[in-house]
Amino acid sequence: MAASLNLVKLCVGAEGPDDLARWQKQRFGDAPACHVTRMWPRREAELLDGGSIYWVFKGVMLARQRILRLDERIGEDGIRRCALMLDRDLVRVGAVPRRPFQGWRYLEGKDAPADLPASRGEEEPLPPRVAAALAEMGLV
Repeated sequence: MAASLNLVKLCVGAEGPDDLARWQKQRFGDAPACHVTRMWPRREAELLDGGSIYWVFKGVMLARQRILRLDERIGEDGIRRCALMLDRDLVRVGAVPRRPFQGWRYLEGKDAPADLPASRGEEEPLPPRVAAALAEMGLV
């Protein structure tokens, strides 16, 4: 069952979920992954009740990571930021096209794509344009 509230974020610089997983492993080792954002979610309690961050790669939502906690980070400029501390497991989800946006957006659980079966987690992902076209037709 999906959490009642999640976040959606563009994953800039990664080709897909495997690329993101490699980068996080290189950067954080076995510790939780961390993504720092400027804004602190106002709906923190809902996010921490099993919520995830859904990653969009080249216009297609393909994976999610569970949000473990939110940590405060103060930048060198003295500005308070939010560190999203994430479970290291990237869960593949059904492909959903998403238009570009800045920052992050809330995603209600009822609107979140379903997790793919574990047996499909090892499949080579479709090219983003193909995944987006199939998702628009409701075929993935």
